[in-house]
Amino acid sequence: MADDPSDGKLLETPLAAAHLSAGARMVPFAGYAMPVQYPDGIIAEHLWTRSHAGLFDVSHMGQARLTGPDFATAAAALEHLVPADIAGLRPGQQRYTQLLNEEGGIVDDLMVVRPLEPQSPGEILIIVNAATKEADYRLIEASLPDKVLLQRLDHLALIALQGPSAVSVLSALAPAAADMTFMSARRLTVAGIEVHASRSGYTGEDGYEISVPTGEAGQLWETLLADQRAMPIGLGARDSLRLEAGLPLYGHDINQETSPVEAGLAWSIQKRRRQEGGFPGRLRITRELAEGPIRRRVGIKVEGRAPVREHAGILDKDGELVGKVTSGGFAPSVGGPIAMGYVVSEFAKPGTALGLELRGRRVAGTVVPLPFTPHRYKR
Repeated sequence: MADDPSDGKLLETPLAAAHLSAGARMVPFAGYAMPVQYPDGIIAEHLWTRSHAGLFDVSHMGQARLTGPDFATAAAALEHLVPADIAGLRPGQQRYTQLLNEEGGIVDDLMVVRPLEPQSPGEILIIVNAATKEADYRLIEASLPDKVLLQRLDHLALIALQGPSAVSVLSALAPAAADMTFMSARRLTVAGIEVHASRSGYTGEDGYEISVPTGEAGQLWETLLADQRAMPIGLGARDSLRLEAGLPLYGHDINQETSPVEAGLAWSIQKRRRQEGGFPGRLRITRELAEGPIRRRVGIKVEGRAPVREHAGILDKDGELVGKVTSGGFAPSVGGPIAMGYVVSEFAKPGTALGLELRGRRVAGTVVPLPFTPHRYKR
């Protein structure tokens, strides 16, 4: 979990009262009071999302807008900071990428959208992580040319609707949602509320992330929950869902020392950017793409029932340390403990037997392909 403000005062999302009235247990997370679980518990919430539709409050995330005299100018400005092909985005297309430092490490990961219906010239929407958003905004603003501006969208909340029933729940209120495909975005009217939605999320399931004015967030939340297929889900299940989906969490599985290549995110660097460069850390990333990284992020199926946690050592057959766990826990859909971590590349092949440190003893694990559970995005 992210560090909280030094003065100890937690921020609240516009949905804080709704969480409390639903019996949520609130915890500090990235400077906010957030629901970790509701009365039914984390496992029930996890399994409900996998079989029906889970509703998540992710309003702590940072939403912002880049504007320039035209899209090409704004895209070029952002490409100085990220390795993705922003200029190649089509209207209504979203792309995952990373802010990089000069050593090729990941400062943050983010979503970038070229709006289908831009409200101003050269508009690009971005969503960044809660714990890093202030630093992200400073980094972006410091690099922008005079004609490109960053505008914070603090007046917007963000709600994620995830699971196989998500399309039915949302399209019953906004029929156009059914026609959207994975990583597309557009404006919708949901029960009379104007929102901006992308067909995306961080659970491995089909679903949507919905940006809504804070004053209407509560109404939208309750409207979506009026459908019996939707259920509020807390941070606990959000974490187990993304772990099963093999998705890295910033500050744990990726940070300023890890590169996109060793993190298994090379797919997010499109061909043009690999050829042309122009992003921070290009030398390291180009070398790792050509020669392979020294270490790699892997998935590990853990034997037994006890989960291994972050920072646990990963050992070879001789008991030598070859890596560290970065995320671990019980996976309800898998039916046992799983973990992700970094190992020296020679130990990254699926089927490799490893040992893991667990409270002073060693348990067996096996490298398995990611994700642990299949992604079910609407392609």
